[in-house]
Amino acid sequence: MEKKMRFGIKSKIIIGYLIVIVCLFIAFIVLNSQISSLQKERNFIIDHDIEVHDLTNRIEKHLLDMETGQRGYIITGEASYLEPYNSAASSWEKDYNALYQLLNNNPNQQEKLEKIKGSIQDWIEAAGEPTIALKKENNTKELQQFFEKDPGRQYMDDIRSQFTSFRNVEKKSTETRATELDEKNQKIKIGLYGLLLFVTLISLAIAIVLSNSIVNTIKEVTQTIKRITASKGELKGRIKVRSNDEIKDLGIATNALLENIEERNWLQTNIAHAVTMYQGIASVDKLAEKFLFTVSEMTGASFGAFYVREENDKGDLFVKQAAFADRKSDAGRESFLIGEGLIGQAALEKRTLLINDVPDTYQLIASGLGDVKPKSIFIVPVLFEDEVIAVIELASLHEFTVLEQELISQVIETFGLTINGVIRRMEIARLLKESQAMTEELQAQSEELQTQSEELQMQSEELRMINEQLEERTKDAEEKSFELEAAKEDLEEKAHQLELNSQYKSEFLANMSHELRTPLNSILILSEMLEENAAKTLSEDEEEYARIIHSSGKDLLALINDILDLSKVESGKLDVLLAEMNMSELPDQIERNFSHVAEQKKVQLKINKAQDVPDIIHTDEKRFQQIVKNLLSNAFKFTESGSVTVSIQRVADHRLTTAMRTVDTDCWLEIAVADTGIGIPKEKHQLIFEAFQQADGATVRKYGGTGLGLSICSEFAKLLGGWISLSSEVGKGSTFTLYLPSLSNGLVDYEKVNFAYEEVAVSIEEAEPEAEITEIDHPVQPVEPSLPDDENVFQDKRVLIVDDDQRNIFALKTALAKQGMTIMTAHNGIECLEMMKNSEPFDLILMDIMMPQMDGYEAMQKIRGELKLVDLPIIALTAKAMKNDREKCLEAGASDYISKPLDLNQLFSVMRVWLVN
Repeated sequence: MEKKMRFGIKSKIIIGYLIVIVCLFIAFIVLNSQISSLQKERNFIIDHDIEVHDLTNRIEKHLLDMETGQRGYIITGEASYLEPYNSAASSWEKDYNALYQLLNNNPNQQEKLEKIKGSIQDWIEAAGEPTIALKKENNTKELQQFFEKDPGRQYMDDIRSQFTSFRNVEKKSTETRATELDEKNQKIKIGLYGLLLFVTLISLAIAIVLSNSIVNTIKEVTQTIKRITASKGELKGRIKVRSNDEIKDLGIATNALLENIEERNWLQTNIAHAVTMYQGIASVDKLAEKFLFTVSEMTGASFGAFYVREENDKGDLFVKQAAFADRKSDAGRESFLIGEGLIGQAALEKRTLLINDVPDTYQLIASGLGDVKPKSIFIVPVLFEDEVIAVIELASLHEFTVLEQELISQVIETFGLTINGVIRRMEIARLLKESQAMTEELQAQSEELQTQSEELQMQSEELRMINEQLEERTKDAEEKSFELEAAKEDLEEKAHQLELNSQYKSEFLANMSHELRTPLNSILILSEMLEENAAKTLSEDEEEYARIIHSSGKDLLALINDILDLSKVESGKLDVLLAEMNMSELPDQIERNFSHVAEQKKVQLKINKAQDVPDIIHTDEKRFQQIVKNLLSNAFKFTESGSVTVSIQRVADHRLTTAMRTVDTDCWLEIAVADTGIGIPKEKHQLIFEAFQQADGATVRKYGGTGLGLSICSEFAKLLGGWISLSSEVGKGSTFTLYLPSLSNGLVDYEKVNFAYEEVAVSIEEAEPEAEITEIDHPVQPVEPSLPDDENVFQDKRVLIVDDDQRNIFALKTALAKQGMTIMTAHNGIECLEMMKNSEPFDLILMDIMMPQMDGYEAMQKIRGELKLVDLPIIALTAKAMKNDREKCLEAGASDYISKPLDLNQLFSVMRVWLVN
């Protein structure tokens, strides 16, 4: 049976309005169509007729222009009169074609147009073009003969007559269209009044039908409600409505309200019955059986099990206390843990589970004729104080209705309190029995306690004696603590003395450096000048003597630098400047600095760089380069033949020790310098890394050196977070390996690095055979490229040398005079200021720092401040060369800084820069 279509009050009213609107819409469409038709005809009359008259006039104007231009040219002979003629001759046909196309629905008028066109062309061929041609040929005689006859006048009269006839026909056509338009307008007025009457009648009919439908239905519902009210509480009657509208919805809602009230009455009655049935029960198993029986009877359940929580070693265990309709006590499992199975999951989540899609393997419900599979399973946890104390599982041959589910849920809300009360009462009874048994045990234990009390008194006496001994030991410990405190003060005093000694040592080295570099400066400058032999006054032996003096001076300078570096490291005053270093350029740098050394010693230089080495690492590039150069210088120094191999690779992850992994670094690098030299004995491996230590006297005598190179390398490696290991075999060569981290996150804890070094050193010592040591001297000094002389820069420049040492003044004055400079000297800052005030301006000042009366710092400050000579170049020369000397000189006003002993090429290069600028 097809479902009856819904037709509500709102729909009825809307449909009625829609019908009226549709009628109005249809009337509007018809009226609009008629008005549009009238509008089109009116527009056609306006646009078409006006366009026809306009084009006709334009063609006549073009013809008049042609005639005027022709006559003007013939009379005057001026070509300007032909311009309107030619323009009209090219335009009249366009307007003619447009007019002809416009009259495509009027063949008679088109026929007249064709005659007009023929007449115009005849005039052009007979009168227009021939006369213009005769005028151009200056044939006056034939022109006079032509105008005596003047055939063109007749053509023009015919054309005007034809245009007049054409316009009269068009005028009559326009009047006819206007008359037809008036007749259509009258018909539209009559039709509009008819449509208005029709719509009014339709609207009245719809209103009457809709009102009768709504009022009759409401009367039927009202009578039904009155009958239900008169039945005095009997809710079996229901409202029946035939119409399918809102009145029917009202009846359905009223019927649903009656059904809901009836269900609530049933629900409240069963809940009251369930609450009263388990009063007075004192055991859980009886309570469970009674509850299952009552609930099954109310809901029609055919199968059930009741589980109560018990505590054991495995946790909370739910044990079956009762079953309903089971087969030989086989209704469900005997117990389960929380989270075990569906019932355990319901207890875990504290929520009700309803399963209507029961699997085939589920427990069957037994009857006299056989077993039946249930259709629905309902699992309900029982809560008390938000804790699950019991779980009930019911199975039914029909699906549990919503009302049955609500009944069970409301009964369970208070059932937890009942179960807990029964369990508490059972627990109280059990505890009462246990307390009686414990009372008897306590009596026996009290006698034992009395015996133990006597034993405790004896033990307390022994404890008192032990306490006295402990007090004596405490006094001894306090005396020792006082002694330790005194020892600590002594150690602090010694540490302070060591700090003072370190400070005195640094000051001594700084002063000693100044005192050594000052005479060394003169030695290097003068020996270099003698070695150059610019005047060619020295013999070859004397030049060799000068080279030996210059080389010895450089060796002494390198020794001073090594001692200062070692002192800075030991005192902790050596700065480490971390920055990015390009590892891809390292092989080229090594090749550039040591290829000539390898050629001189006829030793092969090999450089191997692994692919996995990163292009950029973070370290102090200056210290890193110094370590590598020292190791390579050492390798070439003690290798007479064979090769020196540099291997650069990344330490693989499986080779990293535990301590290396604790260092915060991007990666670890391994730079190995291997040679085929004399080797190092194993017992000397640690000795060579100490300052001023050599392998043996024979090595010193044969190869020379101070024993500072490896010590400095080792200390620099520690500052950079790494270490140097040694693998050597006497007579076969040595391999020095630098392990270095990339310090992108700053310096590392040296204790971790030292521990890592010890791990690696132990593993190397166990794996390496004994070897012999070679000696490492100071690093190779890179050859400074000599700068070309530029006489135009130095010639006639005034230079002031400020120095308290006559030897330095003599050396500098001699070297600068050869460049064509004018030299003035001052022995301290005071003389410098006096000379600058009383003499001509200087182009450049060479300022020593350590001078009596007024040092270089104060003199530069006064030159910049008092004399206002801000742009005058001042190059600071100092032999102290300690930490922050460069910064102090620049802050005092120096333009640049050079440490003594001076390299003339470097000095000339710096002077050239400042003189040019």
